[in-house]
Amino acid sequence: MYILAQSKHLVGPMRCFIPQTVTGPTFTRAVLTGLLVLGAAANGVAQSVQRQVLVLQSLHRGNLVLDNFTTNFRVELDQRAEQPVNFVQVFVGPTGSVGAPERSVVDFIISTFPDGSKPDLIVAIAGPAAVFAHKYRKLLFPDTPLLLAAVDQRYLLGTPLGDNDTAVAVDNDFPRTIDDILQVLPQTRKVFVVAGTGQIGRFWRRELEEPFSRFRDRLTFEWLDNLSLSEMLRRCASLPDNSAIFYLTFGTDAAGAAYADERVLADLRAKANAPLFAGQSVYLGAGIVGGSRLTIDDLSRDTADVAVRLLNGESPGSVRVPPRVPGQPIFDWRELQRWGIAESRLPAGSVVRYRAPSLWQEYRGMMLGAMGALAIQALLIIGLLYQRRARQRAELDSRRSLALAADVSRRQTMSAFTSAIAHELGQPLTSMIHNAQALQMMIAADRATPETIGEILSDIRSEGIQATQIIDRHRTMLRSRQLDKKPVDLHTVISESLALVAHDMRARQIEAIVNLPSNPCIISGDQVLLAQVLVNLVMNAMDAMAETPPARRRLTIGTEVRAADVEVTVRDTGTGLPAQINGTLFMPFVTTKANGLGIGLTIARTIVHAHGGTIDARNNPEGGATFIVTLRRSDTPRILSGQQGAV
Repeated sequence: MYILAQSKHLVGPMRCFIPQTVTGPTFTRAVLTGLLVLGAAANGVAQSVQRQVLVLQSLHRGNLVLDNFTTNFRVELDQRAEQPVNFVQVFVGPTGSVGAPERSVVDFIISTFPDGSKPDLIVAIAGPAAVFAHKYRKLLFPDTPLLLAAVDQRYLLGTPLGDNDTAVAVDNDFPRTIDDILQVLPQTRKVFVVAGTGQIGRFWRRELEEPFSRFRDRLTFEWLDNLSLSEMLRRCASLPDNSAIFYLTFGTDAAGAAYADERVLADLRAKANAPLFAGQSVYLGAGIVGGSRLTIDDLSRDTADVAVRLLNGESPGSVRVPPRVPGQPIFDWRELQRWGIAESRLPAGSVVRYRAPSLWQEYRGMMLGAMGALAIQALLIIGLLYQRRARQRAELDSRRSLALAADVSRRQTMSAFTSAIAHELGQPLTSMIHNAQALQMMIAADRATPETIGEILSDIRSEGIQATQIIDRHRTMLRSRQLDKKPVDLHTVISESLALVAHDMRARQIEAIVNLPSNPCIISGDQVLLAQVLVNLVMNAMDAMAETPPARRRLTIGTEVRAADVEVTVRDTGTGLPAQINGTLFMPFVTTKANGLGIGLTIARTIVHAHGGTIDARNNPEGGATFIVTLRRSDTPRILSGQQGAV
């Protein structure tokens, strides 16, 4: 007999173990030692414990039915009882094939309640504990109500309940499970029964021989209680066709070794070549196909209700409940699929659990989220495509507008160049006229020598070439063109741009200061468009100095040549940039001039960006403003200088 006494409210909790093979005085001393420890701990908590419940357990842990029932019953009773409950649990059934004397166990149980105390309720769980409680009822606190729980009513036959006893019994209809087997597998010819060799297994083999006899025309039953677990597994691995396995319980095999239900079921499922069936709900999900089930959860709740009524003072004789019977058949969908059992064969009203959800059921939230995300993404893509198309149209319109604006800007700029053109052309033309008149006078006086004639004609030719260059330069500025990048010397572009506005600069009394290195600065760009940027910046600087006294009108243009880029600065001594246009200076139609269009700097920025550069502006601490243009240098200066040297 293997005994374990456990108190719920003890620290630890406290357990007292009695060796299986100890008897006589040694056994008594071990019991008394355990009682002293348990009693001392119990006295420490006696003030807080209101109700004492003695639980007589049939088997040690490992029996799925009893373990689940006991756990659920204790939880339910804790929740329903009006006062705290202390559980003292004793395992009265043997573990394996050896046990202690029953009378020693009785003495041990009595001694757990010293000083004449007694439990408020005794609960005997399952058949062996019920038999034990009835056998020693007169010794085990006969004045305390006894509740027989989770006990098959067959255990109670021939042993009527006393006035201080009641039961929440069950009617395990195991032949109904055999009917379920024949319902789903009508070709079944042999059923192998797993019951173990323990007290419960032996009881059911004895009790089921007569009920199973009604299947003799269709089935043959073979009990496997004469085998060890390893032999049983080998037998179940090679069962004949049209076989089924009926799992009752296990506990102990023929070799006397104890095994937990979970271990046995797992091994059977892995090795057996036939489907497993059982009649208890706790086995579902452990490899059992299914069948009509006795629901342990409902049974534990009913038992807790009766226990509460007894603790509240009701007489056990007045608390009588009918035995619980198996409910609707329940099947494991996974095992049905494994053994190829169609759901159409299941008994009417069957419940199928563990069904694999469909793709929609399993991932419905994810699929709805994905569909929503795809819908939103599609709408975003459509919106982006629409915006892209609108942006492309806007960019095309903007380019056309900027091209037109650039032409207008150039023409406005050239209108300001009219006097400069007249002045620039006047000088070479006047020189040509004077040289021609001098030549005529020398010829008339017969003083013209070949050397003198050649010199005068050379001067006329040079001045004609100068006039032609002036006309070509201004004609180029007036011509509409697209970006045409070529290697150009930025210093040459600056010099030619200043030549275009030199006359206007002198007319406005503006001093020009040019700081350019002597070496060429080669970049890849469009010479005409870059000249337009510089002319625009210079003319803006001259306009900004209109109110500046003539003595302070200075325009400084310089470059800083670096390894990767070159920085061009145009600095004036004018009124500076207003604070209200900070950040919008290069936006279209933003201007500080009374008659300005506000597109010159926008065009300048567009041209600079097209060359991969940047343009910025800032006010000078001493007054005026500085515009900075940064352009990338070209990798071709050495090639150009080499070509020039070759020429």
